[in-house]
Formats: sequence, C-alpha cells, structure tokens
Amino acid sequence: MRLKTSIWVAAYLRRCQTAGVFGAVRRRGAEEAGTVFVKVATMDGSAMLYVPAPQTVYDESRPLERLFTPVSAAPIPEPSVEERLAKEVRFDPDAWIVETEDKEGRHFLDLAKA
Repeated sequence: MRLKTSIWVAAYLRRCQTAGVFGAVRRRGAEEAGTVFVKVATMDGSAMLYVPAPQTVYDESRPLERLFTPVSAAPIPEPSVEERLAKEVRFDPDAWIVETEDKEGRHFLDLAKA
C-alpha cells in the first residue's frame, strides 16, 4: 500500500527543512492519493519543475515508491513553470503543488532513471 500523499508531502518538507531549504505546500490536493508536483525556485527568476514519473519507469520490485522526472534539463523561467502548473491543476483538481526555494536547486526527490 502506498503512503498517503499528505504524509509523503509532510515527510518531504521535513527533509527539505533538515537541509536548510525552505519549502511549503502551495496547493493541497487529495489527502489519500493526489498527484504531487514539486517546483524548486532557484531564486534568480528560474525554477525546476518535477512531475510524477510515468508508470512505465517503475521497478516491479519497488512499485510503491514515488518517482519524479524533471520537465527540463535546466532551470526555466518561473512564468513557464507557473503556466504548466495551472494546466496540471485544471486537468487534475486533486493535485498538490509543493514549492521549495534553493539557490543550488536541490530537490531531494527520487528521480526516475532515464
């Protein structure tokens, strides 16, 4: 059984906090199984956006993990990230948006292997 989204988000924010990275829930979605989008603002007008990895990349031995993939290889302008997030929320009103701020762009997420 997969961890509830609300618990995963709380643990993720705690992980960020222990590394000295500010993070907050910008939009609370479905408590049990909402999709999570993570925006990492790099404090220079750019940001990285991490979205859930496609189901096809999950390892059968660890199917319950939450894996993410970046939308781009490098930071992109924040307005572009905000546009994408608005589209995602229109498509899935149960989605969560978590935002962190870190000049180094640290994300602390498990990324899907390419």
